[in-house]
Amino acid sequence: MANPLKQLAGETAIYGLSTILARVINFLFVPFYTRLLTTADYGVTTEFLAYIAVLQVVLTLGLETGCFRFANKEGVNPRAVYSGAFAAVFGVNAAFLAAVICLAPDIASWLGYEGYENCVMYVGGILFLDCVTAILFARFRQEHKALKFAVFKTVKILTETASNLVLFFWFPAYCARVAERLGTAVSMLSPDDVWLLRLVSVSPDFSYPIFAIFVSSIVCALLFIPELFRLKFEIDRPLLKKMLLYSLPLMVAALPGIVNDFLDRILFRYFDTGSEVWQSSLGIFQAGVKLSVIMSLFIQMFRFAAEPFFFQRAADKDSKRLYADVMEYFTAFCGLVFLGVLLYIDVISLILGRDFREGISIVPVMLLSYMLLGMQFNVSMWYKLSGKTSVAIWITLAGLLVTVVVNVVFMPRYSYHAAAWGHLASYVVMLVINIHLGRKYYPIPYRWGRIAVIFGCMGIVYALSFVVDGLFPDADFSAHGSGMAGKLSVNTVLILVYLASMWLLFRRKRV
Repeated sequence: MANPLKQLAGETAIYGLSTILARVINFLFVPFYTRLLTTADYGVTTEFLAYIAVLQVVLTLGLETGCFRFANKEGVNPRAVYSGAFAAVFGVNAAFLAAVICLAPDIASWLGYEGYENCVMYVGGILFLDCVTAILFARFRQEHKALKFAVFKTVKILTETASNLVLFFWFPAYCARVAERLGTAVSMLSPDDVWLLRLVSVSPDFSYPIFAIFVSSIVCALLFIPELFRLKFEIDRPLLKKMLLYSLPLMVAALPGIVNDFLDRILFRYFDTGSEVWQSSLGIFQAGVKLSVIMSLFIQMFRFAAEPFFFQRAADKDSKRLYADVMEYFTAFCGLVFLGVLLYIDVISLILGRDFREGISIVPVMLLSYMLLGMQFNVSMWYKLSGKTSVAIWITLAGLLVTVVVNVVFMPRYSYHAAAWGHLASYVVMLVINIHLGRKYYPIPYRWGRIAVIFGCMGIVYALSFVVDGLFPDADFSAHGSGMAGKLSVNTVLILVYLASMWLLFRRKRV
């Protein structure tokens, strides 16, 4: 049992290198975004990214997981699996991109962003490139090429970073120099004066981060050109049909799930009626979500390694016991992340611009939501391993219903707080349903008593942190604040207490 766990941990760490780098760099840009963009512009950026996240699930057709399923079957040629999946995804996305390009002016007008047709086309290009390369990244995961996966992802994020740096810090100054040379105002410059104005605005706005992502997707796709020759496109039509029959229910099931994650960003447009500018509320909400990025980062790292790991270990004698152990270690580590962010939130919050800091209030809710989402991924493996993927549709629809109800009812009054609590309520409902059905159809011996102890330790330590707040009422970073160092020191001791309790828990022999 030790070796499989070590393999999973090792691959999680390698996948995490690129994932951590991507999230860390994106996180490091938050201070710039929240200082160089208005809350409304940051909100519009968030809205576009929500559309990308939702549509990407549809346009990959669920074939990432389908590839893992069929490439591990005896007698099936893995090359035929990935060739067929790539051809299907490429065809669907090429048609989608053509439609977006033709309808870009109408889409921009409908969204209320006239003059930003380019951004709509960038979104179409991002989806096309990221969806087709998703199949190739899945092949890296299947073949345990974690390092190559990490390198390609790292190049992508570094390209996005470089593009952002050029746009935010070099381009406005360059436009100013051109305007000075021409003796005109910067706002009067035309694409004939600066060719890049055909692609982005003259001053920082939401077009900058969207265009940076588009550039990075192009570079990443170019890296995969040698990999395309390995496919040879030997399409086995009967096999592809079986893969689609398996994968499309997963796509349909994942769609409510991803909509569940991002629907609130879309609903701000319609239901955040209590705010003066809904885009500003969305920007503040997204800033608060960004402070919870460490939890979602770990979950993404874990998922990259765990999904193929679970399939490959399914035939082992003690596989179910292994899955139960993974859940306990996963939950304990998530608890450490939860406490680490909240007990040092005074320092972490300084990352945000002053106009965005009111969003800190949603951080505890979002951290717990992401933690439950990770547990949901572990528990939901029962229907993937048993082949009952159609059940996932009803589970995720139940969660989506909760999200819709919470946001529609409470967002007009509570704005982004309703969005945060909607996440939590939805993940609780889906987790409970999955646990119940998993016990019936694919029982895994999760030890919920031990998991409850982990949550109990988290709760006690977090509650004690409020006592610490009362002991250091002058804890701030002003010139006269003298309690911050003491508060952070005591909170560090509380973190060590949690770690000690986890060590004692896992030191006990399995009964």
